[in-house]
Amino acid sequence: MAFPKFLGDLVDSASKELVENIDRVALILIAILILQAVFGYFRIILFVRVTEKMLASLRQATYDHLIRLPMTFFSSKRVGELTSRISADISLLQETFTTTLAEFIRQMIIIIGGITLLTITSWKLTLFMLAILPAIVIIAVVFGRFIRRYAKDVQSQVAESNTIVEETLQSIQTVKAFTNEVLEIRRYKKKTDEVAKTAIKGGVYRGAFASFIITGLFGAIVAVIWRGSILVQNGDLAVGQLFSFVIYSGFIGGSIGGLADIYARLQKAIGATEELMEILDEPIEEQQNQTDSDFDMSGKIELKNIHFSYPGRKDMEVIKGVDLLVQPGEQVALVGMSGAGKTTLSALLYRFYDITSGQILFDDRDASSLNRFDIRSRMALVPQEVLLFGGSIMENIRYGNPQATDEEVFAAAKKANAHDFIQSFPDGYETEVGERGIQLSGGQRQRIAIARALLKDPVILVLDEATSSLDSESEHLVQEALDQLMKGRTTFVIAHRLSTIRKADKIAVMQDGQVVEIGSHEELLKRPDGEYRKLVQLQVGEV
Repeated sequence: MAFPKFLGDLVDSASKELVENIDRVALILIAILILQAVFGYFRIILFVRVTEKMLASLRQATYDHLIRLPMTFFSSKRVGELTSRISADISLLQETFTTTLAEFIRQMIIIIGGITLLTITSWKLTLFMLAILPAIVIIAVVFGRFIRRYAKDVQSQVAESNTIVEETLQSIQTVKAFTNEVLEIRRYKKKTDEVAKTAIKGGVYRGAFASFIITGLFGAIVAVIWRGSILVQNGDLAVGQLFSFVIYSGFIGGSIGGLADIYARLQKAIGATEELMEILDEPIEEQQNQTDSDFDMSGKIELKNIHFSYPGRKDMEVIKGVDLLVQPGEQVALVGMSGAGKTTLSALLYRFYDITSGQILFDDRDASSLNRFDIRSRMALVPQEVLLFGGSIMENIRYGNPQATDEEVFAAAKKANAHDFIQSFPDGYETEVGERGIQLSGGQRQRIAIARALLKDPVILVLDEATSSLDSESEHLVQEALDQLMKGRTTFVIAHRLSTIRKADKIAVMQDGQVVEIGSHEELLKRPDGEYRKLVQLQVGEV
């Protein structure tokens, strides 16, 4: 802010009366330039340090909150959209806090400080120059609302386009198998064209805004010089003062002109922040550290008149009045046609979703009175499609119990019939399994999942079609491992292959969200028109 003042003094020093000041003013200007460079350097370092630490905290807080959200949230969101929020939106904030905010503060200081110095130099000329400022401010506010809306739309559409990329890359084998590359290219092109269209429309408003301000800015400078020249002629203003005034006016005008783009970028960042805030405002599940350390589970489970509808389809009841009593250590098989509600019932045991009505009791205690982490920490799941993490086999097995020793991991792998094939790899337990475990066969992934469950040593076990997609040899090895895993544990087995559940203590036959039959394999086969008998006949013929 001192620079234009001393430039004016330098111009005045050209006159014979003040020529002896020219060297002193020049040295002051050089000193100001050096100070400006030093302060500029430290300003950038300060903003980068503060911003990077703040963004790291924001990323951590967002991820921490995101991973604690209930399954109902993830059922209604797509992975690509969420990853875009935590990457693209926060990257936008990085630019905002590193450069845009610093520029905004600097421009505001220049505008306020410049107007103050202009008033000291010539209040008449200052009032003349500021005549158009209120109009510019009003238009800035109006345009800002438009720009903010379009910026928010662009961020949402970018998130949607990222979702398409993520989905196609995750399912690349399916895309190629059905030769749908062109279809996906068109889908992505359509979405990115929408992004471009919205962004261009927003750019039109920003361009119109900038054009208006530039026109007003240069018009104001011309008017100031015209009015200032008249004041110089009348002896009310020195030539150097007019020179300083014009430079100050240029500074202020440039700052106001630049403020339009900065304001638009800030509005864009606010739009991204609103999307993040929507995630952070979502209610999380109860805290993991608020558990009941005295809670001891034996494995007794009782379902009393359970009713359930998914949050997104409340008009469609999936579970309709299920009653089931499971004693500690019992093996209960859930069978039925696809869509009968078997997997949904297992999800309710985990309290991934809250039931609509009825009661789920663990050791005669209502599940709603227990912390979800208390329940889940005593349960283990072996799903039909095992998705491993992209680390080593050791890391994937130890996921069942992060505090387990190497010896405990080896013991679990041996019980799961996984130790031999793991040792056959050159890197053994340090073998990288690849993205989602793609470098291992289905049977190998299943046995690693079983080893992981063994390491957790659960009270309650859920096997969701654990052998349905395996060949006979792999199924035999996996079944042996499962027999080890089920010993002494309350087990829910969801199965389509009825040959795998003949030894179950109870078989619950589900149909349209209800348990229509319950009993042992032999008991159910004796019912001539029973649903279980019909299912067995469909698979093996006459019984």
